[in-house]
Amino acid sequence: MSWLQLRIDCGKDNAESLECALLQAGALSVTLEDREDEPLLEPAVGATPLWKAIRITGLFAADTDMDAVLGAMTKLDARSTARVEILEDKDWEREWMQHYEPMRFGNRVWICPSWKEPPEPDAVNLLLDPGLAFGTGTHPTTAMCLTALDGMSLDGKRVVDFGCGSGILGIAALRLGATELLAVDNDPQALIATADNAARNGIDTDKLDIKLPGNFASQDWRGSSDLVLANILAGPLAALSEELCDFLAPGGQLVLAGLLDTQVEALIEHYAPRLSLLVLQQQAEWVCLGGTLA
Repeated sequence: MSWLQLRIDCGKDNAESLECALLQAGALSVTLEDREDEPLLEPAVGATPLWKAIRITGLFAADTDMDAVLGAMTKLDARSTARVEILEDKDWEREWMQHYEPMRFGNRVWICPSWKEPPEPDAVNLLLDPGLAFGTGTHPTTAMCLTALDGMSLDGKRVVDFGCGSGILGIAALRLGATELLAVDNDPQALIATADNAARNGIDTDKLDIKLPGNFASQDWRGSSDLVLANILAGPLAALSEELCDFLAPGGQLVLAGLLDTQVEALIEHYAPRLSLLVLQQQAEWVCLGGTLA
């Protein structure tokens, strides 16, 4: 079976009206995507983040009268950029799966989709499928954290993964020798994803504590953690600085990611009263910082 898709270029001011018009015209689904590679960073609470330049796509059944649909778009001054395309039906699950390949980080760590054979069976192979939460290794911030972990000696260490997402970083730490992990996230779906991925990788549940913020035994972790990982955003990294540093034992390491190069100087200054942060890695505009508690 084939489908028809109508693509329209627009700005964020008329994206909502176009989305409504497409749905009223019979679109089975409507998607919005960035058409100028513009990052979306830390929207205000309650705000709907949108790019300045948007490509909006409506998916229609093959027998839809597209002339009538285009007529509705004319009223919104959108017909000039509108184009109708035939979308051939495929086994979309398999189509998507074939493009997701194992990825290597540092010397030892591989992230492998569960349907692929690990390229190096004797390496530290983490089975991880894209799912409900961020963190599959494809984003530079996750990649830099995984590379940093690969270069650490983690045998017997206690690790906190704050903002755990898929759990990829904490699970990697356990597979690299850490003995205890506290995984924290404010999204319940992330906690589900972390538990599922831990089970997929054969992690002993006795080594793992997965909790919402404030729901873990803070006295068991405060001042006794050897490594704290936080791959979130610059705003939360600043707001959580005291809590993240309080986890650390003397000599404990802090790894921060999710920030842009333009945010590095301010964050280093913010943390300076507690510990000195240095740039560990940079990929494009994304930076990973690290520091050790004296």
